[in-house]
Amino acid sequence: MTRTIGRAHARFLGGALVAAASLAVLAGCAGTPSGAALVGTWGSTAASQPNLTIENDGAFSGTDGCNRLTGKGSIDGDTITFGPIASTMMACQGVDEWLAKASSGTAKGNTLVVSDRNGNEIGKLDKSK
Repeated sequence: MTRTIGRAHARFLGGALVAAASLAVLAGCAGTPSGAALVGTWGSTAASQPNLTIENDGAFSGTDGCNRLTGKGSIDGDTITFGPIASTMMACQGVDEWLAKASSGTAKGNTLVVSDRNGNEIGKLDKSK
């Protein structure tokens, strides 16, 4: 037994396929953060220097120049809001541990401007090459 599809049904099915394909494309883009400029390594990887690596999903890790830092933040545009920061607790002389106090960071060109929970700028990190 053979069934035929009328023109109205064919148009409906064609439209449904186009809609499904469009949704699949949009769903694929949903995992890409809007703040792609944030992704990468900021600061210097030289000894006793602060640096931070930010991943697509908002995960971050680095050092304040003494202690290792890690956590998960949320990205919105060119700003990351840092979640709780886990840190080692080594005592290092002559190292400014400002990065452990970060609450947010905003990419401004090749510079990450880091702010504390009051919105005060506490430091800057240049994008690593």
